[in-house]
Amino acid sequence: MQQVITALRNENIGQILPNEPLGPYTTWKIGGPADYLLIPTTKAQLVRTVKILYEHQVPWFKLGKGSNVLVTDKGYRGVVIKLGNALETIRFEDHRVHVGAAYGMIKLAVMTGKQGLTGLEFAGGIPGTVGGAVYMNAGALGSDVSRVLKSAEVLLNTGELVTLRVDELDFTYRHSKLHDLQAIVTEATFELAHGDRREIAAAMATNKDRRLRTQPLQFASAGSVFRNPEGNYAAKLIEEAGLKGYAIGGAEVSTQHANFIINSGHASAQDVLTLMGHIQACVYERFGMQLIPEVMVVGER
Repeated sequence: MQQVITALRNENIGQILPNEPLGPYTTWKIGGPADYLLIPTTKAQLVRTVKILYEHQVPWFKLGKGSNVLVTDKGYRGVVIKLGNALETIRFEDHRVHVGAAYGMIKLAVMTGKQGLTGLEFAGGIPGTVGGAVYMNAGALGSDVSRVLKSAEVLLNTGELVTLRVDELDFTYRHSKLHDLQAIVTEATFELAHGDRREIAAAMATNKDRRLRTQPLQFASAGSVFRNPEGNYAAKLIEEAGLKGYAIGGAEVSTQHANFIINSGHASAQDVLTLMGHIQACVYERFGMQLIPEVMVVGER
């Protein structure tokens, strides 16, 4: 590993942080250390980083805002790449918007609305980045990324940059072709429609008020933990199983939204994993339905 780190330093790829705890980089505020956390500051540095890691066959994992990730207590053996400020770009071209992967989805929804572009109002409550949203086809309020995305620029694990059209990404519910690749979304192009700024602002305000009323935004969480089963809602099933407020260690099923597990203070990853397993067992026992996690668990078990 030291040979790889020396090569990365020689290439001046940005920050290199050894044995860095990952909890502060996730919205759950949970997780052990990575062997190394790398924070490239330009796209060129990111490309060089991935090429070097590929050449040396070093395992790596990408991290945006960490909003849909549970890092285990033992942390990650290998390199974690955190997308830096260089990928927080935005450029408007008539009804299209080209946006860097590290740009926040909530900020994107606000900015496009101010431009009088409609189509991303649903994203006003998605706490992650554009890259993460494309990766998992994030959605809310009856819409998702696949409905407004035109294409995505993707950095493959070999260090090659390619552009994939929306039809090449094989989007399904909370899933894309990127799940089967080790790759990093670097930029996305969304195709929106011109709309009335006041109507867009009103819709955004309504959505924001709904989030404030129904989601435990004052606590550290990862958003929705489980996918909605076809024809049903995970939150409804969890609530009807009597699990609102149920806690294991510092992890607790939110009393506001049953599909949120909150970190009530000092939750460990194991607390969350045990609580997730308990929820799945209770829902299956009562309703015969298997809840599938929406969050990604990363790290050494």
